[in-house]
Amino acid sequence: MKAPRPLRFALIGCGTIADTHAKAIAALSGTARLAACCDLEPERARTFGQKHGCQTRTWTEILGDAAIDAVTICTPSGLHGCLAIEALRAGKHVLIEKPMELNAARCAAVRAQAETSGRQVGVISQHRFDPASQAAHHALQRGALGPLLLVDARIPWYRTQEYYDSATWRGTLALDGGGCLINQGIHTLDLMLWLAGPVCRVQAVMRTAAHERIEVEDSVCATLEFSSGAIGSVVASTAAYPGFPASLAIHGKKGSVVIAGDELNCLAIQGEKTIHGAGLSAHAMQIATGGTRSAVKHSDDQCLGVGQWAWGDAHRAQIAEFCTAIQEKRPSLSDGRDGQAALALIDGIYKSARENRAVSLASVE
Repeated sequence: MKAPRPLRFALIGCGTIADTHAKAIAALSGTARLAACCDLEPERARTFGQKHGCQTRTWTEILGDAAIDAVTICTPSGLHGCLAIEALRAGKHVLIEKPMELNAARCAAVRAQAETSGRQVGVISQHRFDPASQAAHHALQRGALGPLLLVDARIPWYRTQEYYDSATWRGTLALDGGGCLINQGIHTLDLMLWLAGPVCRVQAVMRTAAHERIEVEDSVCATLEFSSGAIGSVVASTAAYPGFPASLAIHGKKGSVVIAGDELNCLAIQGEKTIHGAGLSAHAMQIATGGTRSAVKHSDDQCLGVGQWAWGDAHRAQIAEFCTAIQEKRPSLSDGRDGQAALALIDGIYKSARENRAVSLASVE
């Protein structure tokens, strides 16, 4: 049987994270190819296109080009949904950088268009593909931790005032949608939902405590009740100088798993050998303190069978899986429902904090 041709991608928005997407696609030469890019700033698009060997096109040209199979959207968050819907209507598959949209209702509109168009929507949640996350997921799927008791998610990051001043859309409700929770904390929240299951009730407080000229929170604390009966907490910030790696701890009756800085810190199961990680990576510290990338390798962990793991590998793994899902006509590992579920939790936390009361959450179907 003849192998399928590589899926041809157009990249929309040539800002900070776009480089990571382009390099990930380039590494998947037999599976994907970056054919075009576009940006509201033509010169930035031309520079990006020259760097990555793809055509610079307008958005209208990309929508009208039947040779483009998929778009990957790397624009400010508030533009994700409208661009995704236009691309889906034009018959393109869509991969969206996190967050999928600014709230769950707008995510639902994207999902509805995907259903109508018969195209795939994936949401970048690359940390699902980290070896530590995969190991934790495997343990939870086989029930090794027993019934879950307690879940603790922490994102004590730091962003300077210059970070928020660096672009007019940062820290705005219209284009950022929120602050430390929806922008920085969403990766950890997505992992938490993927591993520990849905949340049914939240109570939260939030503050803008350390930054000026922003409309969004830089500190939030929430208590959670899970549908499974477990309880938990979320603490997120962009004001925790100098910034510390995110962590997620899940405790059950028979064992615990702790992920810290994208590394498997500990996997302890009754009756099995406890796995201890090698500690926090330099990459995790860079992200926590405001960096966007590094090429620091993770440790060679034979017990996980993962070998070397560097920044960008998880994006590459997710884009490869997204392409496979398209070819196999099945949902991807992080699809539109998952993207909407993360926003539904964030919506609930924000609502609870604004109204100073506990909020019940409906399940996302």
